[in-house]
Amino acid sequence: MNMKFSYNCLNPIAEVGLANLDDRYVRTESFADADAVFVRSAKMDDLEPGANLLAVARAGAGVNNIPHAEYAKKGIVVFNTPGANANGVKELVIAAMLMASRDIVGGVEWVKANAADPAIAKSAEKAKKAFAGTEIQGKKLGVIGLGAIGQRVANAAIELGMEVYGYDPYLSVDAAWQLDHAVRHCKNVEAIYSTCDIITIHVPALESTKGMINADAIAMMKNGVIVINAARDALVNEPDMLAAIDAGKVRRYVSDFPNPTTAGRKGCLVIPHLGASTEESEDNCAVMAVKEMRDFLENGNIANSVNYPACSLGVPAKAGRISICHKNVANMIGTFTSILGNANVNIDAIANKSRGDFAYTLIDTDSAVPADVVEALESSDAVIRVRVIR
Repeated sequence: MNMKFSYNCLNPIAEVGLANLDDRYVRTESFADADAVFVRSAKMDDLEPGANLLAVARAGAGVNNIPHAEYAKKGIVVFNTPGANANGVKELVIAAMLMASRDIVGGVEWVKANAADPAIAKSAEKAKKAFAGTEIQGKKLGVIGLGAIGQRVANAAIELGMEVYGYDPYLSVDAAWQLDHAVRHCKNVEAIYSTCDIITIHVPALESTKGMINADAIAMMKNGVIVINAARDALVNEPDMLAAIDAGKVRRYVSDFPNPTTAGRKGCLVIPHLGASTEESEDNCAVMAVKEMRDFLENGNIANSVNYPACSLGVPAKAGRISICHKNVANMIGTFTSILGNANVNIDAIANKSRGDFAYTLIDTDSAVPADVVEALESSDAVIRVRVIR
């Protein structure tokens, strides 16, 4: 089947990624007409998806700007690119630790303010005491969340001579293998709060994590603690953080999320959301997003979706392949196989995975799937979308 797909970019997507789309892909400026959409930070909540929209690929990790739960109900698969920007964020966190520990920013601003002083070199020797700080070597770093970014931060900190403590109740086996053996694994987040001189947070913004760094959490921390947030602004109760800074409890709060609450405030180093804003990160995310989108559109395979399960049958080698987005209810496989069997369509391979309320099924057949069989599959109340891949 010689498929053609139209795609729309809601944000600029690195050309190194889009260059991997061949002549089967045609760019459209119309979101409503697109089969596929690539996005970075554009808010999609108020956009009405067209009937043709099959998938959205976020060139980045966070998907708070995409109504992925609602899209799942429409059979629209939403992808992200976990790990593609991890090194860029890691490097920013290391820089944040150094800027917060030593008043580099304050020192630079002093030099700028005194640039006209012909005796600035001599003046600096007197002024620099105000910007003296502490080294990070030998300090205790707490890393909350040991995914793609957190594990890189932890490993880099070990190399810098820090004593690293990590907490992640959902630590995967693969992630654990990537961690330096010197990272000390904590069984509860309270151990991080009470032990560490510097705390950096790397978890998604969920109902269970929003505002997790609040007055109660800060009260458990050491006096003079440094807190770094390059993950999501919602993770920190910032009024509580400002109160802790004013009280002398928190030495510095570094955030990569500018807002009126913290911008320009004493004790806050606020960065203009630079974590993943490197050429390399944007290129990596774009390449990964295009790869995921192509594998889904051309082969029906799902990898790194946030609203449907991972599911793959590789590259189609048989006469037919169909994909089915459906509700996660009993006897769906039986329903599908009965419909195909009654039509004398032999099944060569089948893959079925579920995730929460939704499931996804790929079926390879020895012959092409007739239109009336597709209609029969679509007739089930539990089926959301059926697509003929070939």
